[in-house]
Formats: sequence, structure tokens, C-alpha cells
Amino acid sequence: MSVRFSDQDIDRMVQEVKLLQPDYRKRIRLREKRGHKEQELVVTGVHGTEYRLILRQSLSNELDFSIILATVPHGTNVLFRLRRYNGRSHEHTNTLEGITFYEFHVHHASERYQDLGAREDSFAEPTDRFGTMNEAVQCMLKECSFAFPEGSSGEPFEESVLC
Repeated sequence: MSVRFSDQDIDRMVQEVKLLQPDYRKRIRLREKRGHKEQELVVTGVHGTEYRLILRQSLSNELDFSIILATVPHGTNVLFRLRRYNGRSHEHTNTLEGITFYEFHVHHASERYQDLGAREDSFAEPTDRFGTMNEAVQCMLKECSFAFPEGSSGEPFEESVLC
């Protein structure tokens, strides 16, 4: 089943406050899987939307990581990637713009790339807002409206949890 969202729908989901559970630190420990470490955390938005926070990191290259904010629309099994914060491990090309770069970058879901028939989050922008996986997680939590549990220090994860 194909899922399509407008730019307004995408912005609304990114801006919806997402409530981290009190035990989020324990539940996000990365587990080894075929050449990389990975973990997924289900988070619910204040309007009831279910989101997935997915963290992946290569075992052989610390700059090869991906922090993904996705949703699985109700009644589907489709993972729709809203944002993806990637490490500096590969070259990226924005097909429509004809721009190629090799930097840390953030992917954004967009109508334009859905209309093209490409992955919804094919467009990306280079960034200097993070340089490590932990900084990318912190950046996403801040930019994508995550709320820490009451009594939390507001620090998302310790390096040792992600490494």
C-alpha cells in the first residue's frame, strides 16, 4: 500500500510534540545486527500519532550512521520517513536540484520527491549542526519536537548507550 503526505502534513507531524517514555534511556540501547548496531523506539505524539525513532550505526565506521524519525500510518505497514539525520560516510545527490555533496546531512520528506516516484525523504541538506551520532540524536530530538519525561535532565543519551 502506498502512502502519500503533503508538505503541510509532514510539517504537522514533525512539529507534533512526541512524548518520550520515562524509561527511554534503557530502551534505546543499540543491539548488534549483521554489521551494524540498531535500535527502534516507539513514541506517541500528543495527538495520538505513532512515531518510530530508529538509530543505526555501522560497526566499522563511526561516521556511518542514520537517525530516523518515521511514522507508520494507521492501517498500513508502510514506514514513512519524515526526517533522517545521516553521518558523513557517503556522497548524496539531490536528483531534482542536481546537487551532490559529501557532508553530514539531514533528509526531509517532501511532496516533490514523492511526485517523482523517489523515496519520500530523498531530498537532503548538508549540515554542520552535528558531527557525531550522539549529536545527531540530540539535534533530531530538539528539531522534531520531542518532549522529555518530567524529572528528566533533558540529556537524551550517554555516549556509552549509543556506542
